[in-house]
Amino acid sequence: MEFMTTTSSGTPGVNTNVTRAVQAYPTDEVPGSRATQVRPVPEGWQQQKDAEGRPLLQFAAPKKGMPPTHLADIPTVDRKAYVASLGFPGFRAAQLGTHYFVHHTNDPSAMTDLPAASRDDLVAKVLPPLLTEVRRLQTDSGDTIKFLWKLHDGALIESVLMRYPGRVTLCVSSQAGCGMNCPFCATGQAGLTRNMSAAEIVEQVVLANRALAHGELGGRARHDHTPDRVGNIVFMGMGEPLANYARLMQAVRTMLAPAPDGLGMSARGITISTVGLVPAIRKLAEEGLPVTFALSLHAPDDELRDELIPVNSRWKVDEALNAARDYFDKTGRRVSIEYALIKDMNDHGWRADLLAAKLNNRGRGWVHVNPIPLNPTPGSIWTASEPAVQREFVRRLEVAGVPTTIRDTRGRDIDGACGQLAAAD
Repeated sequence: MEFMTTTSSGTPGVNTNVTRAVQAYPTDEVPGSRATQVRPVPEGWQQQKDAEGRPLLQFAAPKKGMPPTHLADIPTVDRKAYVASLGFPGFRAAQLGTHYFVHHTNDPSAMTDLPAASRDDLVAKVLPPLLTEVRRLQTDSGDTIKFLWKLHDGALIESVLMRYPGRVTLCVSSQAGCGMNCPFCATGQAGLTRNMSAAEIVEQVVLANRALAHGELGGRARHDHTPDRVGNIVFMGMGEPLANYARLMQAVRTMLAPAPDGLGMSARGITISTVGLVPAIRKLAEEGLPVTFALSLHAPDDELRDELIPVNSRWKVDEALNAARDYFDKTGRRVSIEYALIKDMNDHGWRADLLAAKLNNRGRGWVHVNPIPLNPTPGSIWTASEPAVQREFVRRLEVAGVPTTIRDTRGRDIDGACGQLAAAD
């Protein structure tokens, strides 16, 4: 196995453009892999294309009516003035924040510290309901719930609540639908409906906390001291988070703000994922928030990634990895590389070697790879790599010195795992 490389301008002394891997001999594969190359082809749906026949990318959301303004849409410093502009005393903002962010309620009858005469009107204007539960599915083990929510305009989104030993994680959506058009992702099949508001994003967490407080997520005995409160957020639900940047950041700041201004979460418990919107990655690095950044790479070579992740036609693998490395340099936060292992498509040993070479070429200690066996569908080309192939892929990365952990995927049996969120009613 050898790599043909070229250099380009970048970090001094570092080769930042390992452009191509050459498979020296096809027998360099583990038993169980046919060493064939399956191409990414959408199944059961027609992928939207532009005038040149390339997969259509939707960066701008359709202009549709956003939901009514909510307290969580307003920056903390402006909330008193906002409540006052509605004709109520500004100090009510803190009282409403306590009820919503701490007690997870927008029920006026529970807010007995507010004047009875104006309570209903105040709550209706400042804490309007944003998400209506349509359906929930729970795994047999009880440790995972997938919620289907209806937004004010009828758009549907999903979020997934998961209990792990010692922590509770919520996978949240940031858009209704998605405009990135990746052929293996159920969310992208319908395209982008609209951006979600900051408050719609936050309300997923508030309602999950409410469900936890009511004991609705089982799966583990309470004596293990697992907190009944969401402590980890992963922006890996529906949508491309960085394509809804301003509302995403307002939602994150509200999650981080201490009560009564927000949910009082830790930045280190929040992971923001992207398929590779490079300018937005660089913008995120300048925010000064030590959130975890995850790059959904899925292929180390442009030839395959152009087909697998259509946004690669805008920003190539090396550009995305350079931006990811810059994120680490600015924040000190180790970057996660998400890599869905798909049988005979992107799981070849030489791709593991190329991925390791590209990551190590940018230094050591800045990155961690999370291979994710794709959630299988019977009879589809989109299926998980064979276990032996998964192990070999991980082994090659580890031999190269790249920290690697196969990610635990929850919710397969309720279509709540990675790439399965489609908000089907």
